[in-house]
Amino acid sequence: MTAGADGTMRPTAIDAADVVVIGAGAFGAAVAYHLARAGRRPVALLDRFALGGQTSPRAAGLTSQVRATDTLTRLARRAVQQLETFSRDTGQPLRFDQSGALKIARTDAHVAQLQREVARGLKLGVPVEFVSAADARRRLPVLEPAGIRAITFNPTDCNIEPSQLAIGYCRAAEALGVATFPLTAATGVDVARGAVTGVRTDRGAIRTETVVDAAGAWSRLVAGWAGVHLPVVPTRHQLLVTEPIPGITPAVPIARVIDANVYVRHEGGGLMLGGYEARPRQYDMRDLGPAFQMADLDLDLEVLRGLARSVREQFPVFQDPALRIAEHRGGLPTMTIDDRYVAGPVPDVRGLWVISGCCVGGLSISPALGEAVAHWIAEGQPPFDLTEIALDRFAGRPRPEDELRELCRRTYATHYSTSPADETPLPARP
Repeated sequence: MTAGADGTMRPTAIDAADVVVIGAGAFGAAVAYHLARAGRRPVALLDRFALGGQTSPRAAGLTSQVRATDTLTRLARRAVQQLETFSRDTGQPLRFDQSGALKIARTDAHVAQLQREVARGLKLGVPVEFVSAADARRRLPVLEPAGIRAITFNPTDCNIEPSQLAIGYCRAAEALGVATFPLTAATGVDVARGAVTGVRTDRGAIRTETVVDAAGAWSRLVAGWAGVHLPVVPTRHQLLVTEPIPGITPAVPIARVIDANVYVRHEGGGLMLGGYEARPRQYDMRDLGPAFQMADLDLDLEVLRGLARSVREQFPVFQDPALRIAEHRGGLPTMTIDDRYVAGPVPDVRGLWVISGCCVGGLSISPALGEAVAHWIAEGQPPFDLTEIALDRFAGRPRPEDELRELCRRTYATHYSTSPADETPLPARP
C-alpha cells in the first residue's frame, strides 16, 4: 500500500477491475470519478506519469459554451454548470472565475457567425448577446475598438486554474474507492474474440472487460494495441502569461478574436495570450520515446509574438516593450479533422471505449464529457444523442497519414471560425 493523492492508503497493484481507465488527465480522471459515482466497482485509473501532470495543467482553463452544434453547446453548458459546483460536489479546491467572455468579429463572415451563435445560444439557454465596443472596453480596459465589426458577450462563461481540475477529480475518485496508479505504464490491451479481456502494465496484468482509452497525446498508441485506428493527431499548443498589469483583475472577461484565432484572459494579475497558428507542429508519440513527457516539449515563443502582432490594433498592450513574460507553457492536445471530440464505444472491439480528440478545448469540457462517457458505460446508452462525436463517424473513411495531418492542421488553424457547412456533423456509420 502507498499513500494516495488525498493521504489515504491505496493498493500498489491490482489484478482485476470492473473498468480500467488509461490516462489520468482531465478526461480520464473525470470518467473515473463519474464511474465511481455511478457505483461501478472497482475502477482502476492508470497513468505512466504523475496523476494529472501532462497536457491538462498546461491548458488555458477557459470555457466557451456556444459551439458549432447544439450537441457541443449542450455539453459545454453542462460542463460550466459542473465547474460552478465542482468544489462542493468533490470536496476539492478549484479557482473559478465566472467573468464572462467576449467574442470579436473583424470580418463580415464572422459577424454572420456571431449572429448564428447568438441564435443558438438563445435557443439553448446560453445568455449570449451583442454588445457595443464601448461596453466591451468597460469590461476589458486593454481592448481597443479599432478594426472591430461586432462583439458578443456571454456573462456565464468562466475560467479556472487548470492544474487543479484533473488532480481534483483524481482525489475525489480515490475518496469514492477508485484505485489510482501513477507512474504505472500501460503496455498493452488484450483482446480475444472481438472483446477486451485485460490490460498489461509494467506492474503486471489487470483482468477487465472494459477499458477506457483516455491517454491524451498517447491515445492513438493505446487504441493501436487493440488494432484500432484512432484518427487524432497530437498538436502543439502554446500560451504565455505576462507579469501583473495595472487594472487587470479576475473580473475582466475572456476575449477571443475569431479571424486571428487568439484568446486573452486574466491570470495572476497579468494577461494570458494564446492561440492557433497556421502551421502548428504535429507529433507522432512513437518518435518521442517512452520517457517523453510534456515538460520536455520544445516551445517557440516567436509563435506567440506573431499571434500578439496579429491583434495589435485590439490589444496594443502586448506590443509594450516594457511588458515582461512571467510564464510560457504548452502541451499536446489531440486534433480531429472536424474539430470535434471522439468519445464512446469503439466499433468492433467490445468493451473498449475512447475519450480523445480534445481539440484544445478538452479541459473545460471534461466534466460533461467524462460524465457522459461514464453514464454510457454504466447504463449502456449515452445520456443524450452523441452520434456526432462517436468514433463511428470516421468508419469507412480511411485517410493516408499525410492527408489526416493536413486536415487536422486546417481545423487547428481555423479553430474559431465556422460556417453553416461546418455546423453539419459527419454522418455516423450505418
